[in-house]
Amino acid sequence: MSEVPTLSENPFRIKRGQKINLNSFPTRDEDLFPMSKSEGKKHFEELIGKIDELQTCLYAEDKNRFLVVFQAMDTGGKDGTIRSVFNPMDPQGIRVASFKRPSSLELTHDYLWRIHPHIPGNGQTTIFNRSHYEDIVAVRVRDIFPEERWSKRYDHIRGFEQMLADEGVTIVKIFLHISFDEQKERLQARLDQPEKNWKFNLGDLDDRALWPKFMEAYSDVFEKTSTDDAPWYVIPADRKWYRNLIVADIIIKTLEGLNMKYPDIDYDPASVVID
Repeated sequence: MSEVPTLSENPFRIKRGQKINLNSFPTRDEDLFPMSKSEGKKHFEELIGKIDELQTCLYAEDKNRFLVVFQAMDTGGKDGTIRSVFNPMDPQGIRVASFKRPSSLELTHDYLWRIHPHIPGNGQTTIFNRSHYEDIVAVRVRDIFPEERWSKRYDHIRGFEQMLADEGVTIVKIFLHISFDEQKERLQARLDQPEKNWKFNLGDLDDRALWPKFMEAYSDVFEKTSTDDAPWYVIPADRKWYRNLIVADIIIKTLEGLNMKYPDIDYDPASVVID
């Protein structure tokens, strides 16, 4: 296998100010990990072992804070990716925050009010399953608020994320990019398999009819909010095993870049005698 690019070279990382047309981004890829599915799954086991080691050090050092944001269209694979990639992590040091339709209480506050309490503290990793970006994309596409209101939120969010970065939060934002045809297959599977019926929501079909508007809205989000301290990655996600490899590689390289180390101890382990 050829050497995997560094984070800054990652072909799926959105550069600051890069012009984006999401329709031109691949939902399938062969280049980053040129291997078969069986080889990929074997390699993935090695990667999640490394993630486990790095997260243990993150937790023990109790210094850095790690935030991973996931966005996707319906059936894009957020739950599956989180379950697969982050499963080895120690539950003491990781939590998942899911952001669905705002509650009546949340709607009485500014849209970032419900987000801030879930930002990780020292030694912690937090995964956002959907996020504050719903308050641009969803309200724009569904015409909940006028453009005059939601268009100001790009600046709000850039400032919010920059503040978090300045305070020591390492941020990675990942969009799981599936094709229109792949979504159809996944939605149909939810209808065909009784154990998946509960996942199907008729509202998903309403959003599917707005696919072009969602692609346009997400394109603007990536173009306007991918920064050096809070970059976006648009991951080809039609193939689940390949998607998991790319996400795991991003997580590993990000954590390695923190140059973490275990805390110093004030005793000699060799001198300790346990009766």
